[in-house]
Amino acid sequence: MIYLQLFWEFFKTGLFAVGGGLATLPFLKEVSLRYPWFTPNDLLDMIAVSESTPGPIGVNTATYAGYHAAGIPGALVATTSLVLPSVVIILLVARALTRFRSSPLVQHAFYGLRPASAGLIFGAMFEVFAVSLLHTERWTGLSNLSAVFNLPAILFFLLLTLGIRKLPRLHPIWFILAGAVCGILFQF
Repeated sequence: MIYLQLFWEFFKTGLFAVGGGLATLPFLKEVSLRYPWFTPNDLLDMIAVSESTPGPIGVNTATYAGYHAAGIPGALVATTSLVLPSVVIILLVARALTRFRSSPLVQHAFYGLRPASAGLIFGAMFEVFAVSLLHTERWTGLSNLSAVFNLPAILFFLLLTLGIRKLPRLHPIWFILAGAVCGILFQF
């Protein structure tokens, strides 16, 4: 039964997350709230690890969740079901696109997918920023607004942003490593 649940949830995620790995994050958050496979905090850790390891975020997260839920077979089911809709759609589109490439309807459909994809990615980015830079659980009103801000995380984010802007020739791996070290230090 768990394999069917994994297949269905990750198939839906793969089917409706148009725009790449970051677009899967709203769907993965819903999965984390509905099933005990991983928590929303685990999802943030998976984002951090997925961004610093090879492979798409969605695939890495599906593999982790499937493994956490049902071991290696679960990882295979979750990963396969996430990728399956894309493979099927690409095969169908590739076949049909050669016939309808110049159709205005097809061109408008692709044009219409752009804002939807951007919206999904922006929503995921906003959520990561809110969880990383704010203590939303402390919000009780405007009277305690200063308690909501995670000042060390905001300061570190600003320093990294400034570093990226001022040191454009520095390899990105150094920024990833600095973020990992600081993330570990912030845990203590």
